[in-house]
Amino acid sequence: MQVQDKPSLYDRLGGVYNIATVVDDLIDRVMIDPRLNANPLVDEAHHRVSAAGFKYLVTEMVCWASGGPQRYSGRSMEDSHRHLMITEEEWQAFADDFQQTLIKFDVPQTEQEELKAIVESTKESIVVRPFEVRAAEASGSGGGV
Repeated sequence: MQVQDKPSLYDRLGGVYNIATVVDDLIDRVMIDPRLNANPLVDEAHHRVSAAGFKYLVTEMVCWASGGPQRYSGRSMEDSHRHLMITEEEWQAFADDFQQTLIKFDVPQTEQEELKAIVESTKESIVVRPFEVRAAEASGSGGGV
């Protein structure tokens, strides 16, 4: 008797079209979230990049990270986020937006947990530690843009 391989997360999510639909909703939430836009560096970034391009890159990344055939072509999480000085509180606001989107689309619990693990694996590259925020504020740089 042959053991059936479990389908990839990408396949269980329904592929690129379903992933793109969920990412579309998530990015729309994130772009207008006042908890995130209270950070002036994040607010500026949200107005500097096109939502369509942002959605494309996030879709590409989720597809790649979930086992799809796509390859992520964007910058590293650190290169694209560290200068934004994202705090733990802002990370939690993003996580809340993400959860709301997963609920909206009735993503099954097992797949939710796998997606959250993928997102969580990027946290260290995105969130700054409190002393880094204080150092940037003290230097007046805000981390640079």
